[in-house]
Amino acid sequence: MSDTISFVLFSGTDDKLQAAAVMTAGAAALGKRVNIFLQYWALDAFRRDRIDADHGLSPEAGPAGRAAVDALRAAGQASWKETLGQAKELGDVDIQACSLSMDLLHLEESDLDPIVDGVEGVTAFFLAAEDGEVVFI
Repeated sequence: MSDTISFVLFSGTDDKLQAAAVMTAGAAALGKRVNIFLQYWALDAFRRDRIDADHGLSPEAGPAGRAAVDALRAAGQASWKETLGQAKELGDVDIQACSLSMDLLHLEESDLDPIVDGVEGVTAFFLAAEDGEVVFI
């Protein structure tokens, strides 16, 4: 099995982005190479002018989920952006924006937060994934 894990992030809600960030940090800490491919609403959350905004939670979280997330944040839990930054410091983490989603959202690379390493197509993503696991979030 490959030492590479690749995440396709589609959802732009804070709970799903936080889950992806935690999984990325864990994989990086174990020495795995991590590729992140940002599509659609996840990509939108990585816009320079929106990355620190509240992106809401998945509908299934409900009011109890909102209260739990707010309590964790008040207790000092790092944001998903901070966790991804820590993961990049820990190991080999590459974050790429999907070129098709960039076109769909009318974005230029300069519109993205610097935590994003570049823009690539789906073929390049799968080549980077090698024979490792691919997880869709």
